[in-house]
Amino acid sequence: MKKLLLLIVLTPLFYPLRAQNYHILTQKEQAEVIDLWLNDKIDHVLPALMRREGIDMWLIISREYNEDPVLKTFLPATWLAARRRTMLILFDRGEGKGIEKLAVARYDVGEAFKKSWDPEMEPDQWSQLAKLIQERAPEKIGINKALDYGHADGLNATEYDLLMSYLPTELHPKVVSAQSLAVGWLETRTDAEMATYRHIVGIAHDIIAEGLSESVITPGVTTTDDVVWWYRERVRELKLDTWFHPTVDIQRAQGASTIRTFSSRPGSQVIMPGDLLHMDFGITYLRLNTDTQQLAYVLKEGEIEAPDYLMEALKIGNRLQDILTDQFQSGRTGNEILKKAREQSALEGIKGTIYTHPIGYHGHAAGPTIGMWDNQGATAGSGDYPLYPNTAFSIELNAEVPIAEWGQMVRVMLEEEAYFDGEKVSYINGRQKKILTVPRRQSHLE
Repeated sequence: MKKLLLLIVLTPLFYPLRAQNYHILTQKEQAEVIDLWLNDKIDHVLPALMRREGIDMWLIISREYNEDPVLKTFLPATWLAARRRTMLILFDRGEGKGIEKLAVARYDVGEAFKKSWDPEMEPDQWSQLAKLIQERAPEKIGINKALDYGHADGLNATEYDLLMSYLPTELHPKVVSAQSLAVGWLETRTDAEMATYRHIVGIAHDIIAEGLSESVITPGVTTTDDVVWWYRERVRELKLDTWFHPTVDIQRAQGASTIRTFSSRPGSQVIMPGDLLHMDFGITYLRLNTDTQQLAYVLKEGEIEAPDYLMEALKIGNRLQDILTDQFQSGRTGNEILKKAREQSALEGIKGTIYTHPIGYHGHAAGPTIGMWDNQGATAGSGDYPLYPNTAFSIELNAEVPIAEWGQMVRVMLEEEAYFDGEKVSYINGRQKKILTVPRRQSHLE
């Protein structure tokens, strides 16, 4: 019994569950941070975005359980949905005067949006909305109808028809799509958000490392599905959330084809020595998301590190990351960035596929699309959107590398969060440059 107790005490020293060491806020603390960030962003980011797009009034309208994706980013943390019909007005009063924030509702919507409707005086909510619009005489009225982004297309047909029926006909020509304004709002990261984003990505990195370790995996016993569900449970234990179901898959010497489409992954497999594991995982915390893919190798008898040929393959994947991020320049479209990166990778003899996307309030977020796994040419619409400063991306891609020792190609699939400040790209919490091993080598053993 004494030996068992000693093992229980010492195990954390050898296999630390590092994600537990991060300070994860209580629900109350998270709500306070979310509301603080929201009010700061409305006051200090939104005015410039509205002026950039030439829209002086933005209407965001949704009914409960059919919420506009943009509306959700304006709601206070204690509102998990719209209430009945929620109408928000954002009106740019001009340089130095800030944004007027009104809620056509019976009550304030958080601290920012003040109640501007008294049903006792005006029973019809739509009539009150039309009155408030007329009083302010906007030049352009932005609504969330968008061709290229689902994120910005949240005004449904019923709400649109009602809006236009209540607006005086002379205001109809002033109603325009707020697509670029909505995308700008969603994609722009504030200093406060970025100060914390590294912390969030760090939590995700440590959960990944824990799952791809002997703490979770027993070779010959554990399956890829076992690891997937461990990740789901771990996220819940840490009082976090995720925006997609994780995946864990295997590439192995002389195995089935490793070059397959993402829709044709094999079912659950038992993890064995010599396997190259790939996983895809993300968390949601403080309304921000992560999306990460990393690699681990299961050591065979006598091995203490991943084989050199796999480490060299990882370096090729890292080089493809560099080629891509070197093309990030303000004003370039996603299609232009993709084209230049593919041209350079071809010159260097790298067979790669690039499918990088913005990240932030959504996992697959609004902003310039930089390739798709099933389309390495131009993407109409979202691929034509330009790159702006203060935006975050999941640098997602893969390089196909021939491995002579395996007699086949290996796909080095990588994805890491990065930030573009207008001048350069930096990885928010670093990127994988060494393949994880299962088990990890303990420094006191040789």
